[in-house]
Amino acid sequence: MTCYIDWLYEYNSFYRLIPVPHSGAVDRTKAAMDLHDASAGRCAAGRTARLRELALEHAPGLAAAGALAALSMMLATLPWLREHGITALTLAVILGMLAAHGPYARVAPACGPGVALSKQRLLRLGIVLYGLRLTFQDLGSVGVAGLLVDAIVLSSTFALACVVGIRFLGLDRRTAMLIGAGSSICGAAAVMATEPVVRARSTDLAIAVATVVVFGTIAMFLYPTLFPFLGLDARHFGLYAGSTVHEVAQVVAAARSVGEGAADTAVIAKMARVMMLAPFLVLLSIWNQRNGRSHEPATGPRRASGIDVPWFALGFVAVTALHSIVHIPQAALEAANTADTALLAMAMGALGLTTHVGAIRTAGARPMLLAAILFGWLIGGGLAINLAVGAALSH
Repeated sequence: MTCYIDWLYEYNSFYRLIPVPHSGAVDRTKAAMDLHDASAGRCAAGRTARLRELALEHAPGLAAAGALAALSMMLATLPWLREHGITALTLAVILGMLAAHGPYARVAPACGPGVALSKQRLLRLGIVLYGLRLTFQDLGSVGVAGLLVDAIVLSSTFALACVVGIRFLGLDRRTAMLIGAGSSICGAAAVMATEPVVRARSTDLAIAVATVVVFGTIAMFLYPTLFPFLGLDARHFGLYAGSTVHEVAQVVAAARSVGEGAADTAVIAKMARVMMLAPFLVLLSIWNQRNGRSHEPATGPRRASGIDVPWFALGFVAVTALHSIVHIPQAALEAANTADTALLAMAMGALGLTTHVGAIRTAGARPMLLAAILFGWLIGGGLAINLAVGAALSH
């Protein structure tokens, strides 16, 4: 636009200075066209230079986040870590935090733009591609009971997080919502997806991810121990685990200890729960907008605007729909899922790089207390919801 305005100014100046005899109209037009071509060339050269400048500006940070993602994905293939549900996303944020208190501190200013890009743009793209892990057929395979249980567990857990976290524990609204999203939907991925909607800070994200890691890890060992005392068969235990355990990998680890049948059912129930991420984000965005909080920055004045539906939530649904109706070769699907893991791991690594342990320590024990309360609700309340819905639909 600036180039276009400059051209208009130059063209008008040139037009006024040229003598305008009647017979010189063609020459004047040719001169103006030549001037336009020269100005367009300067615009193209300016855009190219700006793109080169942006690439150089973001390269160090992208390289740092990419190195953390590559290392975390490599470590996640180790048998012990895989068996215990330690994913590349968890490893990336841990490695990022370790690096932030070590060598990264020296190059942090140079890496800042690329790290910010990883936390924001690449995260949203990763959430969109996450839809390739699901199909709408997954929803049908768990039945009405599974969908109803997932919906009730999600909504009740998130509501409990807001009420207890904000009103009783006095937590910041952003922190309480992120912990609630991570506990009620799909762990770290849900925390990262909710961040743009609530405008959270890096410290809020790190705290919420930490709660998912702690209590999701506990769940992997606790759920198989509880199985003999719950009175559930393998299939219903799989539905219970899939509707209440935090991360997908943690669900698999917890249910596989009971049997492959339980693990298969648990994964399907969990995928149906993950599918609810998109409508959750849309509803949360609308609620925040109506309450004047969606564009409220971490610090600074409130900014009013209309309803702003997060585009990546719609992209998530669109990609899931595409995966549901179009056959995608398995090799292409695996490559896309690997790329998606890399994008999300880069975002998590970037989160770790911008998180300081001192800030988390300052937050105190209240975030962990909220996560513990939600964990207790998922175990006890989630079991009650599973039993009640099963009993109601069986009549």
